[in-house]
Amino acid sequence: MAKHATGLLSLEHERAWFEEDVVARFLRYARVHTTSDRHNQDTPSTEGQRRLAQMLEAELRELGITDLELDRHSYLIARLPASPGYEHVPAVGFLAHLDTSPDMSGENVNPVLHRDYDGGSLELGNGYRLDPADAPALHDYIGETVITADGSTLLGADDKAGVAEIVTAAAFLMRNPDIPHGPIELAFTPDEEIGRGMDRFPLERLESRFCYTIDGGLEGSIEPECFNAHRVRVAITGQVAHPGYARGRLVNAATVAAEFVAGLPRSESPEATDGDYGFYCPVELRAGLGSAEVDLIVRDFTSGELERRLAYLTALAGSLEAKFPGAQVKLQIEQQYRNMRAEIDRHPEILELVDRAVRALGIEPNLSKIRGGTDGARLTEMGVPTPNVFSGAQNLHGRYEWVAVRAMGAAAKTVINIAAAYAELNGTRAAPER
Repeated sequence: MAKHATGLLSLEHERAWFEEDVVARFLRYARVHTTSDRHNQDTPSTEGQRRLAQMLEAELRELGITDLELDRHSYLIARLPASPGYEHVPAVGFLAHLDTSPDMSGENVNPVLHRDYDGGSLELGNGYRLDPADAPALHDYIGETVITADGSTLLGADDKAGVAEIVTAAAFLMRNPDIPHGPIELAFTPDEEIGRGMDRFPLERLESRFCYTIDGGLEGSIEPECFNAHRVRVAITGQVAHPGYARGRLVNAATVAAEFVAGLPRSESPEATDGDYGFYCPVELRAGLGSAEVDLIVRDFTSGELERRLAYLTALAGSLEAKFPGAQVKLQIEQQYRNMRAEIDRHPEILELVDRAVRALGIEPNLSKIRGGTDGARLTEMGVPTPNVFSGAQNLHGRYEWVAVRAMGAAAKTVINIAAAYAELNGTRAAPER
């Protein structure tokens, strides 16, 4: 089999096969309704995720992978054996998540392929269009195929693109056993979008010293840094009275909740920040006269700024209790994940490998920060450094989500190139025993 001059795959190597395979898998997975449910404490939080995990288990077995296990919480871990002579190479892992965001419907997703993109607006359907003025990365894919949903749902490229890319990489390796690589682990996780992807992860089953989540954005992006993240649940208790006779008696919990949300600094909201700036973001509000709840997420790259925001929320709660005598405003603060950069910096070879893998494709790597988090952030805390690598998905969590087919093929090859580069880093093929 002809390979790139470095021993790694180039962007053009069997491009048609990679793109056909990854698109077929992505379209199949995108149609499975896997929206996660933050109100359900079960894992997985929705049955659609279980169905997708079972589908993946069957597909991996069809590829000839026999070392795999799907547990009752829908964590699927599969292992590709090392190519002959590379059994001594340590294992490396690749992760993607099964669920899609609950922020918009992921039911009855109808992917639309826009072939030979001409650089103009893309008609999604249902009266919606994607304007390249709002998505300038589209200009990189003129003449290529771009996939969107039909305007009525999100697409689910976050992270079904990553799922498809990992499985395509596995399929290629299984049909090309001469590509050098050590043991490879594939892991698919539920409920990442609601911050619970690692809650029941079977860490004892993972053999890899480090991993990569295939859950990033722009083609060529490598993300070793993410937000520090907390979830805050605000429980508000009022005092109920008949509205017609409420003077001096009613303490309206709905009014207190509205004032809590209004008290969040507008200049520190997601819609007002970018780059290195964090935010407060209310994600759900449930309110009545007697009680109310506000769920919000708090994010920042530095722990000091995160603590400042948490302190502000505590002060805001106290001020509202003073403003509305008889009201109770209680905060439940829960850490979701931490910035993984410091730990990943202790292992520079992890980034060097993915840098080499991307450059072999002919793509310039782009080191950037995730304005969010991944299962990799939690896995890094658990002792397995796991930076994030591009999947090509763009405009995540909404009706304007899209992904370019070229980027999906490149991501699948990046998985292969990382494994091959790691085998090369750990020495040549081991001599057969006498």
